[in-house]
Amino acid sequence: MPIPTEHSTPIRRTAKETAFNQLQHWIIDGTLQPGEKLNDTELAEALGVSRTPIRESLQLLEVQGFVKMYPGKATQVTEVEKEAINDLLPPLAALQALSAELAIPHLTEETFDLLKETNARFAEAVHSENYFAALKIDEEFHQIIVDAAKNPYILSMVESLQAHVRRLFFHNSIVLTEKSIKEHNEVIRLMREGDREKVSTVMRENWLRAIEEFYALKKE
Repeated sequence: MPIPTEHSTPIRRTAKETAFNQLQHWIIDGTLQPGEKLNDTELAEALGVSRTPIRESLQLLEVQGFVKMYPGKATQVTEVEKEAINDLLPPLAALQALSAELAIPHLTEETFDLLKETNARFAEAVHSENYFAALKIDEEFHQIIVDAAKNPYILSMVESLQAHVRRLFFHNSIVLTEKSIKEHNEVIRLMREGDREKVSTVMRENWLRAIEEFYALKKE
């Protein structure tokens, strides 16, 4: 039989990885509501896996703060604390700022082109008020920079914190505005110029501004 040559190779995942990714996604988007009790047998049946990867996934989710396990009693989805944005964004801003500094020596013309194209898609999503798409594209933009920094420790920490950013977005704590479009362009310009200090400042402000916007909306 003829096999297509232009296709992406499927990513092989273990049952635990598959269960973890799906459960985390359901918690983030609200499919599994805050405070909801989780039954590992029901989850195993729904995902077509055994109870072992479900239990292992729930343990990892507890470490990340998405669920709370009460041994012998129940496992519950944690409540969403919108004020947690005050604790979440400063360390993420610091990591993203450091990533921008570390990425500079590794950036190529291809990377700059990708950043510009990604920000153009981000701008289009913001202007069309498709904020969920904008969130995902914003993640893509920053992930390009984090990957370019080539630091596995930053990569791991950002991935964990970013999951909580997504959850806050779904609960209306994260707001994306046109200011981010301009800041992204400024980040690209400063990285091209090799200005570590200024790009670090702009990147940090890009993330911390979300806290100001959150409280501005609360006053309305």
